[in-house]
Amino acid sequence: MKVSGFSFIRNAIKYDYPIVEAIQSILPLCDEFVVAVGQSEDQTLDLIRSIPSDKIRIIETVWDDSLRQGGRVLALETDKALAAVAPDSDWAFYIQGDEVLHEKYLPVVQEAMARYKDDPDVDGLLFHYLHFYGSYRYVGDSRRWYRREIRIVRNNGNVAAYRDAQGFRTRDNRKLTVKLIEATMYHYGWVKPPDKQADKQSNFGRYWHNDEHMARTRRELQAFDYSGVDSLALFDGTHPAVMQARIDRVNWQFDFDIRQKKLSAKNRFLKWIENLTGWRVGEYRNYKLL
Repeated sequence: MKVSGFSFIRNAIKYDYPIVEAIQSILPLCDEFVVAVGQSEDQTLDLIRSIPSDKIRIIETVWDDSLRQGGRVLALETDKALAAVAPDSDWAFYIQGDEVLHEKYLPVVQEAMARYKDDPDVDGLLFHYLHFYGSYRYVGDSRRWYRREIRIVRNNGNVAAYRDAQGFRTRDNRKLTVKLIEATMYHYGWVKPPDKQADKQSNFGRYWHNDEHMARTRRELQAFDYSGVDSLALFDGTHPAVMQARIDRVNWQFDFDIRQKKLSAKNRFLKWIENLTGWRVGEYRNYKLL
């Protein structure tokens, strides 16, 4: 079995992305790792080159900043990386620049890839998600956070990133048939120093919104206020080992009363159902679960 990892990144230092940790977290499962590095305003290219592994292969890209709808440019950059993986790889393992896999899940993922390698009905593997927010102590626990997403796809040339690259579909827009595995991806996109988070939000949104909207956003976002979240829970587990140095460097404080729930009556009821049964009513699924 041969596995290719792939990802894309741009301005990783400027916006404080844990891209190095992301790559390192799944590198033990990969025979190669392709990184599409977009032309940046910082030393992102040097950062990726500094990772001590001969598995990593860099392709340099230029983002089409004229694409201003639905985050489409992110899908195009994802597809550039996917297209560059070795054609003889069985699986392509995708990870975004703010996601990290805990080392405890490496055997689970390895076993699942081996189990389904020769099963033609399985287009990909679906991961659970934890979304950290404000600090490394809290996770989002409301319906606003997606619970699952595809991160391993069959390398058959018929898979492409969907919409803003949160997930994948076939090239003719069919949902992938997937197996849910007992592995969790840790999403750290909402854990940054408030000034870095404000910079990211006030600039990155241009791939979804027009200039008028972005100008208004920049005026409003002088610093990011993490306290505006609707509902959080305390995280009582361990973080991936590759994240420890980053966690040790935290230089801001965020505290939240987890008893505080800014939820509508409807969402309180739906959350009660989900907590009781595990069923998320009306959940959007960009996949077909086998």
